[in-house]
Amino acid sequence: MLIEQEDKVHTELWRISPHMAGLKSSIIREILKFSSQPGVISFAGGLPAPELFPVEEMKEVTTYVLDTFGPTCLQYSVSRGILPLREDLAARAVLRGVATKPDNILICSGAQQAIEVIGRTFIEPGDYILTENPTYVGALQAFNISQARYAPVEMDKEGMIMDQVADMIEKYKPKLVYTITNFQNPTGITMSLKRREQLVDICSKYNIPIVDDNPYGQIRFDGEEVRDIKAIGGDQVISLSTFSKILAPGLRIGWMNGPEDMITIFEKVKQCTDLHTSTFSQYLCSEFIRQGRLDRQIARIKPDYRQKRDTMLQAMRDAFPEGIKWTEPDGGLFLWVELPKHMSAKDLLPKAIELKVAYVYGQPFFPNGEGANTLRLNFSNATLEGIVEGITRLGKLFTENM
Repeated sequence: MLIEQEDKVHTELWRISPHMAGLKSSIIREILKFSSQPGVISFAGGLPAPELFPVEEMKEVTTYVLDTFGPTCLQYSVSRGILPLREDLAARAVLRGVATKPDNILICSGAQQAIEVIGRTFIEPGDYILTENPTYVGALQAFNISQARYAPVEMDKEGMIMDQVADMIEKYKPKLVYTITNFQNPTGITMSLKRREQLVDICSKYNIPIVDDNPYGQIRFDGEEVRDIKAIGGDQVISLSTFSKILAPGLRIGWMNGPEDMITIFEKVKQCTDLHTSTFSQYLCSEFIRQGRLDRQIARIKPDYRQKRDTMLQAMRDAFPEGIKWTEPDGGLFLWVELPKHMSAKDLLPKAIELKVAYVYGQPFFPNGEGANTLRLNFSNATLEGIVEGITRLGKLFTENM
């Protein structure tokens, strides 16, 4: 019997899993609803600069892929990812000193899926994950689905404080360590070589896998490269990365690099979610690498992001009142601001929106809900003029509320 037009389906009575019913939407996505309004200067999202997307090159590569691979690039493909792209990514990893074969690579629908697959694979309800404090809010969302708990470790300018890592492992017995070693989201901090070596030593001692989420590592525009923690730790480390920040997020292509036996398990978990990642997008990314276009694109975005970061930092020096601190990253997309302890970045956000400027307040990045006086600023997406004007407005707001 068909439901009559006037009848109501009582979905509120459907028995949704309690922990799924309690999931919260991404605070960043919610803020983006406001920041997408006309005239709003947004420092909220982690968006690359759209004017730098290689649109014309993408047209050329699209035509080449269709002409060369025909129906193959539009067909279902293997869950692990097409072999040409895995070969390309393995070769690029080897150039960074990471011993890698194509079978160490699993292609994912963005690095976000890789995080979620890892959570499903390792975490049972109540298990602990050791993270930086603060850490990437999207990872917390993904791990929360598996009902994880957290052992957060404080950071300084060199990254995780290693004395705390050992203490947390002894106390909480975490299933894995989740870190963002390069230009961390949200702080912009890069873990020092010494800390990377210490983290590998500690985790090797306790046989705990390190998940290194590394979407920003190729976007260094100042300072010296730090040796990849995957090159230091080998199979102790599962590294994640993505084309979202270096090419285009709409392609939804990320990958993980890990021990072959674990990649086989991750592949089975991934099969349950999407069968495989977009075949067509994978061929596009592979050809961008093979034709030398990806390296040219990375070289193109670096000076633009450096200029935007420098513009934001100078504007903050000019406009922010005394008593406010911030990070000065050597790459990536973000910097981190600490207001005086008595101020709430969340409470100030509606006032900032009234001034037509948006940011992400810092509390959701802390696994245990701290950081009320912190906020994250993205410098890659706004124009230079917008950065100066937006920071000037925030400086006025912060001054009035000191």
